[in-house]
Amino acid sequence: MRILGIDPGLQTTGFGVVDVEGHAIAYVASGTIKTTHLERGNLPARLKVLFDGIGEVRARYQPDVAAVEIVFVNVNPQATLLLGQARGACVTALVACDLAVAEYTALQMKQAIAGHGKAAKSQVQEMVKRLLKLPALPGKDAADALGLAITHAHAAQSMSRIALATQTARRTSGMYKAGRAY
Repeated sequence: MRILGIDPGLQTTGFGVVDVEGHAIAYVASGTIKTTHLERGNLPARLKVLFDGIGEVRARYQPDVAAVEIVFVNVNPQATLLLGQARGACVTALVACDLAVAEYTALQMKQAIAGHGKAAKSQVQEMVKRLLKLPALPGKDAADALGLAITHAHAAQSMSRIALATQTARRTSGMYKAGRAY
């Protein structure tokens, strides 16, 4: 399974792609999509850059599923609204490509990668480097995106095991047959 992680941001959106085979997770690619070359006040153009950039990443790496960070309210409501619009452009680009989207909070990702939800960006970078056996630290936004992909790799395995266990443990005693309970 190939997973695309997205760390949305209006100025810089990080992306990371990993391959998962069994318990092995392998690095494929990572990087950023930047809108800093555009005017800060030109929101529609910046959102289009994000939308098109996500589409290009999806076309190039052909992921099976995507994992996107959930945005929380910050101290500045205006910044939160702008970040939410950037996240919306990213999610819309993924859905427009018929890609399933899983969502994780920053706390969930940090907990899965570094072991605690209050991990600093530098700790996430170091753990992503170690987990993927990278020669150098990835950039902050790319590291968060790779962290989201790794988080989904672990969560997807757990969820599939739970689904399988639930199917095999299913009982018929509470089910109806021909309108009668047996």
